[in-house]
Amino acid sequence: MSAAATSKRLNLAVQYASRADGLPTRAEIRSWVRAALDADGPRGGQIAIRFVDAGESRALNRQYRGKDRPTNVLSFAYANAPLIQGDLVICAPVAGREAAEQGKSPTAHHAHLIVHGVLHLLGHDHETNDAAARRMEDKEREILASLGFGDPYEDGNGQGGPGRF
Repeated sequence: MSAAATSKRLNLAVQYASRADGLPTRAEIRSWVRAALDADGPRGGQIAIRFVDAGESRALNRQYRGKDRPTNVLSFAYANAPLIQGDLVICAPVAGREAAEQGKSPTAHHAHLIVHGVLHLLGHDHETNDAAARRMEDKEREILASLGFGDPYEDGNGQGGPGRF
């Protein structure tokens, strides 16, 4: 295998530790991850994505971020050059509730959370300053549009609204 082919190879593990309804398939997840990686320049790597319930999300969020509540997505980056290595943890109940509140399909919201998380693994940040947040949000919009999804920062009625991380 050539060095270029090796650098684009994606080893993706998907773990379903939640029995929530509406979780995406491995094939959907792979396409979303690949789109996010390719939008940053063709990259490969090793990523694990774990769908969890609120208790596990809360424990991880408390331990690693000091916030005692479940959250929609947590990103754990181990390396991002030359290959990405990291984990994403998605809280299925929080994601499902947010999708309903925002008038979005669970599929569209999961795609957004995964793209958002992969961008974090690539080193993008939205908490440092407003300009960085705008750049990250624009990248998310671009990637999700390429996948056939609407603007993740518009609510289901086109009014703009919740969904900011």
